[in-house]
Amino acid sequence: MSELEELQKKVRKLNSRAGNAKMELHDLAEDLPVNWTEIKAVAERTYAVFAELEAAKQQLSALENA
Repeated sequence: MSELEELQKKVRKLNSRAGNAKMELHDLAEDLPVNWTEIKAVAERTYAVFAELEAAKQQLSALENA
């Protein structure tokens, strides 16, 4: 598998993880004030996956435009 294909696969997986994290955060917000103590942990996980996704997208764009 080429580097480009591997990065495309990584971006697809991260998109899925980001979608799941977004829904987890959304569900938590809907249930407030229940489990309010989980806000920080869920938000940090969501932030981390979106940051990783953004970095992978930038790498993919650079590779595609090289």
